[in-house]
Amino acid sequence: MLRLTIRNTTIAMVAMLVCYSSPNADAGESFMVTQKTSANAAEDPVTIETRLGNITGLQDNGVVHFRGVRYAEPPTGDRRFLPPVAAVPWTGVYDATSFAPRCVQSPSALGVVGNESGGMNEDCLFLNIVTPSSATNAADERRRPVLFWIHGGAYVEGSANDYDGSVLAAQGDVVVVTINYRLGLLGFVNLSSLGDEFAGSAGNGFRDQILALTWVRDNISDFGGDPDNVTIFGESAGGGSVHALLAAPSADGLYHKAIAHSPPPVNLPVDDHVTALSAHLGLAGKELVSKLRRMSSDEMLRLQAIVYPNGGRIDGTVVTRNTNEAVIDRGTSGVPLIAGTNRDEGTLFTMAIPPEQWDSLAQGTAMQVTSGADSAAYLAALKSAYPEDTEKEHHQRIWTDMFRISAIGSTQRSTAVGPGGWLYRFDLSSTVAMRGHQLGATHSVDIGFTFNLFPGTGFPLDLYDGNDPVVRALAEQWSNTIIEFAKTGDPNGAGLPHWPRYSAEDRQTLILDAESRVESDPDRTQRKLWESVSVAP
Repeated sequence: MLRLTIRNTTIAMVAMLVCYSSPNADAGESFMVTQKTSANAAEDPVTIETRLGNITGLQDNGVVHFRGVRYAEPPTGDRRFLPPVAAVPWTGVYDATSFAPRCVQSPSALGVVGNESGGMNEDCLFLNIVTPSSATNAADERRRPVLFWIHGGAYVEGSANDYDGSVLAAQGDVVVVTINYRLGLLGFVNLSSLGDEFAGSAGNGFRDQILALTWVRDNISDFGGDPDNVTIFGESAGGGSVHALLAAPSADGLYHKAIAHSPPPVNLPVDDHVTALSAHLGLAGKELVSKLRRMSSDEMLRLQAIVYPNGGRIDGTVVTRNTNEAVIDRGTSGVPLIAGTNRDEGTLFTMAIPPEQWDSLAQGTAMQVTSGADSAAYLAALKSAYPEDTEKEHHQRIWTDMFRISAIGSTQRSTAVGPGGWLYRFDLSSTVAMRGHQLGATHSVDIGFTFNLFPGTGFPLDLYDGNDPVVRALAEQWSNTIIEFAKTGDPNGAGLPHWPRYSAEDRQTLILDAESRVESDPDRTQRKLWESVSVAP
């Protein structure tokens, strides 16, 4: 979703946005497993045995859905702002037939409809599993590759419930896991100056992701998955999360391959939020902590509009260095990586953000491009290189550069020192207008192709004719490529042209389009501009 309440502290984060649904319930709504009911009366209940206890899911079209599976204890009360605590085994039969709450977040200003099931609550650390099945054996003894999806939404919005992994699961005989993680102030506020217990609090959302990966390692075999073959993938802030996990030592060994779709860079240090919080609330030290823990979810959201947490930062405890440094540090012990962007990333942002806010946002987004250095030279170079650009086109280039430089940087280093990196660019122009605008291959439109959800099934930002054979063919090829990579660590052999690793020597890049192809250095013009102002990846 696009966050349109723009303040100086939100600038760097707006680039990490993706369109999702808004919550449909009050933040104070309570949640109990026993209150859940079937989301679809046509689906058949299936109960399996696991090491945590018996669990009931819903079988439909050759897969079984286990929805709202708790992986952490409620991060509430005295646990607010602390690392997550692993969930304990349950008693009785766990009802996993409907979605758990999404994490606390403000409504989407863009209003794109996803899956609003489950309501909203601070007790939100749940995951969803889709696993292939037969009528008699919901989770057999096979060990299938696991695809672990991290949602986007600027680290302030989104939900695991917005993504249907059933097509991927059935198509590739893989297990798909989607997760919630704490958002906004509840997941990314930096309180480290208040004491050792808050060290790394700016990375608690990432700690949630890591605990969910730990849960997968310990339990996914009961659902037909292979804990030794886990691929993390995500888009926008989810892609940024993939980049962050590459730089989080506590995540090492919990995943074996990575895919970062439109990843914002993880290259800036966290801000100190304590000073701003103290000034606004008029409290300090233990009194400040006590007040923050007593505030309702609604009060936290109102506070977040004033003191904005910049997720996706280097906190020094959870995320210990920038992604490029991490890839180099890990070398051959790293993981194979796919990363890429969409050709027209910026068109979604200039469509949704009022023009009077473009300049202020450009400053913050450009600082992501320059890794925190003065961005004046970079912005001037854009103006000089493209004198015919309108103001809208100028700002679109900044957004697109920010994502592109990030994807190139990590894949290039993965090939240079690690198991390999593959770079793509998604070029297929959308055909359905949004608010009267044709947005081209804009930010997040590739999600439907990754999950192969055509014809459209209500996934975020569906701007294509799902009955178009070109769309259907590309979705089949790209999703099969994702599956092949998850199985083998090599994306080739799934219907697209042979895709070489990306390197600084030849810069071979897969272009996803009506006629997909591999091009050598398709970014050469822009790359020369980046090199001229020392921001080249």
